Amino acid sequence: MGHRIALIPGDGIGPEVTDAAVRVITKVGVDIDWVVGDIGAGALEKRGTQLPEDVLDLIRETKVALKGPVTTPIGGGFQSANVLLRKALQLYASLRPVKNVPGITSCYTGVDLIVIRENTEGLYSGIEHEVVPGVVESLKIITRAASSRIARFAFDYAIRTGRKKITAVHKANIMKKSDGLFLECAREVAAKHPEIDYEEMIVDSACMQLVMKPHKFDVLLMENLYGDILSELCSGLVGGVAVVPGANIGDEIAVFEAVHGSAPDIGGKNVANPTGLILSSVMMLRHIGEAEAAGRIESALFSVLRRGETRTRDLGGTATTTEMTDAVIQALGEQ
Repeated sequence: MGHRIALIPGDGIGPEVTDAAVRVITKVGVDIDWVVGDIGAGALEKRGTQLPEDVLDLIRETKVALKGPVTTPIGGGFQSANVLLRKALQLYASLRPVKNVPGITSCYTGVDLIVIRENTEGLYSGIEHEVVPGVVESLKIITRAASSRIARFAFDYAIRTGRKKITAVHKANIMKKSDGLFLECAREVAAKHPEIDYEEMIVDSACMQLVMKPHKFDVLLMENLYGDILSELCSGLVGGVAVVPGANIGDEIAVFEAVHGSAPDIGGKNVANPTGLILSSVMMLRHIGEAEAAGRIESALFSVLRRGETRTRDLGGTATTTEMTDAVIQALGEQ
């Protein structure tokens, strides 16, 4: 039986890396009916909104989406389509596995941790206004419902995947009520799962410890802003965001996407690295029950990276996006 999945190409390099992932999945033989929908800057230009309602309906219908990066302007301009998407579909959990990739040189070896980030509130609620000229106020929203929900997700994930420890990252020494509530909810959930080691760490200390001793961490649990920042830091431990997958998950819907940006300066030039989105598609395949195909793709990609003969320029090579994708497809054929 085939799968019906939403495909969101995105902006900039998005269409190129999503095409690469689709080609690889097609080669491995998984029967997928891809239904395309556009969000982001391209959708805003064509349809007057960065998040068309029919695309939201499409993802609600399929329950699963593979998404390329979308452009978000800095400072002014329109609100992030990513943030709007997560709120509209209640994709409350950002899940980012951070693990060394064969053939990719980094400062550390043996890194294997999970970043779990609350996705729907905190400072990313986007509630801000100018009080008087030159004075802007942003509201950080933390609720018991969302904090307990993401804590339950983290502990459930840890138990399901055999993880042993969860570190809740916070700044409750300063933000005693908001981060204090987040910790209170995490402690309540932790008390129900004594089989999982639970600890708490102030965010600035966590940053230092991650750089010094990343191997001491297993699962990191945190609210929105800290999770956004630390997930990038953790990606840097293993070679950068180009080689790390990600997903945004709710109770019924999961969107798998590259964690890097849309890189509009190189969009359409066929030089983007497809590794991150291919690995995100591996996560997606496991989510829909296609574990064998997921393993084959991961093995083929790692084989190409390990050999080092075909790499995009960000990885020190000269290959185009197409050439790297072709190499993965060839490696699949050699299995």
